[in-house]
Amino acid sequence: MSISKPEAKQLLERLIFGDVPSPEWAQDVWEMSPTLGESAAKLLEVYSALIEYCSEEELENLLQTFYQDYVQ
Repeated sequence: MSISKPEAKQLLERLIFGDVPSPEWAQDVWEMSPTLGESAAKLLEVYSALIEYCSEEELENLLQTFYQDYVQ
């Protein structure tokens, strides 16, 4: 079963950020600690680049790996 990029993005966001939209998550972290907020903003930037540059197959493999660990 192949997963499209939008589906992979949605699943990864749910796995990483829970039910909070990723920009809101970064803002929440920033409000708790500006130092950690900088790291959160960088993480969000890298996450966005990962989604953009990875193929659907790579994202699907990544999801399978993390979800296997998550459900065990």
